[in-house]
Amino acid sequence: MLRPDISANSPSAHAASSSSTEPRSQGLRRSSGLQETPRSRLSAKASALLSGAAGDTSGAAGDRSSSSSLTPGLYLGNKRSYAENILTSNFNFGTSSSSARDNNYPQTLKTPLSAGNPQRSGYKSWTPQMGYSATSSSAVSAHSPSVIVAVVEGRGLARGEIGMASIDLKSPQIILSQFADNTTYAKVITKLKILSPLEIIMSNTACVVGNSTKLFTLITENFKNVNFTTVQRKYFNETKGLEYIEQLCIAEFSTVLMEVQSKYYCLAAVAALLKYVEFIQNSVYAPKSLKISFQGSEKTAMIDSASAQNLELLINNQDCRNNHTLFGVLNYTKTPGGSRRLRSNILEPLVDIETINMRLDCVQELLQDEELFFGLQSVISRFLDTEQLLSVLVQIPKQDTVNAAESKITNLIYLKHTLELVDPLKIAMKNCNTPLLRAYYGSLEDKRFGIILEKIKTVINDDARYMKGCLNMRTQKCYAVRSNINEFLDIARRTYTEIVDDIAGMISQLAEKYSLPLRTSFSSARGFFIQMTIDCTALPNDQLPSEFIKISKVKNSYSFTSADLIKMNERCQESLREIYHMTYIIVCKLLSEIYEHIHCLYKLSDTVSMLDMLLSFAHACTLSDYVRPEFTDTLAIKQGWHPILERISVEKPVANNTYITEGSNFLIITGPNMSGKSTYLKQIALCQIMAQIGSYVPAEYSSFRIAEQIFTRISTDDDIETNSSTFMKEMKEIAYILHNVNDKSLILIDELGRGTSTEEGIGICYAVCEYLLSLKAFTLFATHFLELCHIDVLYPNVENMHFEVQHVKNTSRNKEAILYTYKLSKGFTEEKNYGLKAAEVSSLPPSIVLDAKEITTQITRQILESQRSTPEKERQRAVYHLATRLVQTARNSRLDPDSLRTYLRNLKKKYEADFPKAEQVSGMTEEEE
Repeated sequence: MLRPDISANSPSAHAASSSSTEPRSQGLRRSSGLQETPRSRLSAKASALLSGAAGDTSGAAGDRSSSSSLTPGLYLGNKRSYAENILTSNFNFGTSSSSARDNNYPQTLKTPLSAGNPQRSGYKSWTPQMGYSATSSSAVSAHSPSVIVAVVEGRGLARGEIGMASIDLKSPQIILSQFADNTTYAKVITKLKILSPLEIIMSNTACVVGNSTKLFTLITENFKNVNFTTVQRKYFNETKGLEYIEQLCIAEFSTVLMEVQSKYYCLAAVAALLKYVEFIQNSVYAPKSLKISFQGSEKTAMIDSASAQNLELLINNQDCRNNHTLFGVLNYTKTPGGSRRLRSNILEPLVDIETINMRLDCVQELLQDEELFFGLQSVISRFLDTEQLLSVLVQIPKQDTVNAAESKITNLIYLKHTLELVDPLKIAMKNCNTPLLRAYYGSLEDKRFGIILEKIKTVINDDARYMKGCLNMRTQKCYAVRSNINEFLDIARRTYTEIVDDIAGMISQLAEKYSLPLRTSFSSARGFFIQMTIDCTALPNDQLPSEFIKISKVKNSYSFTSADLIKMNERCQESLREIYHMTYIIVCKLLSEIYEHIHCLYKLSDTVSMLDMLLSFAHACTLSDYVRPEFTDTLAIKQGWHPILERISVEKPVANNTYITEGSNFLIITGPNMSGKSTYLKQIALCQIMAQIGSYVPAEYSSFRIAEQIFTRISTDDDIETNSSTFMKEMKEIAYILHNVNDKSLILIDELGRGTSTEEGIGICYAVCEYLLSLKAFTLFATHFLELCHIDVLYPNVENMHFEVQHVKNTSRNKEAILYTYKLSKGFTEEKNYGLKAAEVSSLPPSIVLDAKEITTQITRQILESQRSTPEKERQRAVYHLATRLVQTARNSRLDPDSLRTYLRNLKKKYEADFPKAEQVSGMTEEEE
């Protein structure tokens, strides 16, 4: 299962107090034994809708979702009985109308969780009967909002990963979304505006006064007339969300399971959403009664989790610890923000050609201008995690603790360090030419960067900067504030300096006293301590003096302290607390002055992460012979190779050509086992993704048609988690593809149907091929069923390709061996019985092998007789191919008139060679050319 950011333990499905797995990045917590919240707490609008929610299906949101261009798929889900009565578990929430708020935060009921811990919440307590008055359902207009949305955001490296789930109370339909967003959260706001929600549900820890997230603040600012509900974090539980979908989704749309089983944030959101809706309606949904669909981000291609795993985009299937993945191939980023951006782009490639070409222009300029490349890389590598810095800076601690003070001082130093890099970054980008780089350069011209830095420098020492090492940073924090700003602070710092000097002097005296090579060391956990490297035989009596305590030894290195040193460390810590407290007061005053300008840092964060990713693409190009892709209506790759295999192999992988057009959009690929079919399929998909994220691709020349969806059916392992055999897993995956595919899809299918009998496998493959042949999707279909190769007689848009092998005599064993060339050629493979040859090499008795050969020959003869082509079909095929080439030439040709005439003459000769007796096509005479 593809799970890049979140690790989990096995859930206990039926425990009364939920012990199921929760996303760590979201920091979900468990809680049980709480009192059920009375129904009177729900919002007035939600109350009014309850009586008519089940019957009326004419809601506006329902109409919007039904007309969506994203078609939900079908999936044969794991049928389970609805054994658990959901209402038996307790649920606690608070509700508010965001139009009545104090200091921009909604006033809401204290939940039992927040009531028990007054430090966790700044909400005012409301009496339910006074806070809300229920209205009758007749008072609610048919066009009033009826959609409830749950929103949750990842944490840490997953910050910016958003999960959403929405349900229309007038229609039994749930829409799930998960996408990566930047610090402006434009996608979230846009999606919520499209949904026009009645109520928004978020975690209670995301919207505590003084500690609210930026996402919550933006949503409350943009949706002032929407009710907000706070739900305890434990209800945002992705395991429970997956169980809900399995239990409630109607069979026709159950393939949504395949799409969302690794999208943990939307699963967590749907868990909280359904729990809340079931509570306010005081009822549960019947099993298999809801339509549940997934909608990805706009302007990005959709790659389902199974395809991401098959293609090894983020995690290597053999060893999750190594970086033999597409992410590993392209990841030369220098900042955490750049790494996050690259990861989200790989999972959601762009579909807008203009944006992709702007990125490619940047990469091209970086490759052509070494000074720009190395100058930018040098500056970018010095940036810290700007997004993380921002999130900490905008939070106001509820208590003024020493840790809070130290953190604030540290982050102000980090902020100064970051702002001081703006000018070097501008200098590095001064001479750039491409529009995107110029736009980023323009964003650095923002005067607010200088205003903030000047304000900081009036208080903070010029020498205060980010340094590696905890003692170095401790020193920076102590002396961050300029002298003569606070007299008591200056005295405290002098005291601290004297104590540190005394510690160093004491350790020097101990070294002289015992004639030992003692040195002063420091760690954040132990403070100052003594270290020594010496052979134990050189010690008197092979022991350290009794004055030294808390001794630890690693080989010949000793670490220890003394009673006097412990006391001095305590004095040092006390002095530090005074320094941090006084510094914190000054820093808070400074921050209050710069908060109004701090939004420019979001722009800086976006600029740095994008530049880092583009530099990473350029860096990857310098290590291999990648080429800039073009975008047309044709998938054409000249001598392309597998980017991950190149990293693993000692020698460069064998390169192959690919050519797919609308007229020949279906490739059937045959060849013996281990000849390279699966590798070739993955290679095409990886090159497509690289091109659509703005990277160069491994080839001599490449042209791509934008793929809106990338589907793969490659893995053939059993799936124990869903109790699926190899064949059942195949059918689920192919059903998902068939119900979600469109004309702009790229489909890779590897050996479909081999999990069942040959006859059934051929039948299923043939039917699937015929369905896909009716579309304009680009399909590569690798198979061992050679009978499928003859489908080209009926469908002229089918091309047969095969991987060549050579037969080599093994003189020592007097037998033939197969030499794999890994070269792709036209036509279907002549190695018709390579399975029998493999069996012959094994220890099967010769008589068994001989019988198998005879039976195979008879069956093959019968099939071939029924599938012979006719001259008329050959003529139609030749005409079809000529027509598609002419259409393609008309669309894409950049040839001058003389070259075009030469090309058309050659096209005519090829047509005549393909079918010598064919009638001449009108308009193709040399005079008319």
